[in-house]
Amino acid sequence: MDEVVTDDQRAVLDETAKFAAKECPVTRLRDGIHRDPDFRTRYWRQGAELGWFSMLVAESLGGGSASDNGVVDATLIASKLGAALQPGPYVATNVAAYALAAAGSDQQKELLIPALLSGEGGAVWVAAGGGGQGSDAGVRATPTQWGYELRGHKSLIQDIGWASWILVTAASADGPVQFMIPVDADGVSVRNKRSLDLTRDLADVEFTGTPVRRSDMVGDPDSAARLVSRQLALASVLTAAQTTGAVSVSLDRTIQYAKDRIAFGRPIGSFQAIKHLLVDSSLSLELGQSVVMAAADALGRDDESGDQAASMAKALVGDAGIEIASNCTQVLGGIGLTWEHDQHLFVRRVTTDAALFGDPVWHRERVCQLGGI
Repeated sequence: MDEVVTDDQRAVLDETAKFAAKECPVTRLRDGIHRDPDFRTRYWRQGAELGWFSMLVAESLGGGSASDNGVVDATLIASKLGAALQPGPYVATNVAAYALAAAGSDQQKELLIPALLSGEGGAVWVAAGGGGQGSDAGVRATPTQWGYELRGHKSLIQDIGWASWILVTAASADGPVQFMIPVDADGVSVRNKRSLDLTRDLADVEFTGTPVRRSDMVGDPDSAARLVSRQLALASVLTAAQTTGAVSVSLDRTIQYAKDRIAFGRPIGSFQAIKHLLVDSSLSLELGQSVVMAAADALGRDDESGDQAASMAKALVGDAGIEIASNCTQVLGGIGLTWEHDQHLFVRRVTTDAALFGDPVWHRERVCQLGGI
């Protein structure tokens, strides 16, 4: 990905890489630094200063990007963060900022967007219903005198402990609806779960008669379906970019290991079986990176093929990422299976990424539906 960036984009990416290496290297993640509230506050604000959350928000609302395509810029940053296995709801906060900028009320834009862009608060998108259901599944919004009442359950919510607000997508009699509410709102309960990815936390969120006002609604039922579809496309592309970043580092380290590790008097990378495995993995990674960037470009230009391209990218990278990570572990051999080696952290990350915002099977079905097949 780095070969096609502009000077302005490269400046942001270089600063992001330096910041991640200094403030949150893997050694600190192993110690659980990402669960410390003071660290989270400082890290998030410093990330915001680098422009992490402004790329999908118009300049008139305080945002701005490094190029004329903010989705591409956000995707490049996501890849850098994935390469360093960084924690925090980067994807979800950007999706929430986009939703508010695109369909939020004047009051929401005035109060919430500045907080998200400055890193004063984070946000998560409470989207995933159980069993691979769509974004509006799992929670039902019922009209009341004061607004709506939310009941139901959402799963696979990443790093909700970093968030001040949650963007809830729910089903209603009029179609999908969305609300932005505080994470500690009445009737909201969070149940933390053990996560395969040790560098991030996952949780389930239960809504037990949660009251929401009409002023909490983001957009309206007539336009919500299109907005949710675009949010899903953005989340898919950014998550896939994080996967390609992690896979790229894992593969680079494995290739170097294959050059350094001597067996039978020669580097193991010179053996045909290993050479072919690494070449195939490299080609698969380059294909995944190209598909992700093509989808980001289409979304940033509001191309009608953007949603379909995003699901293609998520499906392809979700499967390929796991396969490449497994290939790397195979080449590394026993050392790659030890706790002390970082390879298992990369395997955990790409495996978890594949399940977030729809797994490859779900997105392949979505590609067919969007294509009218």
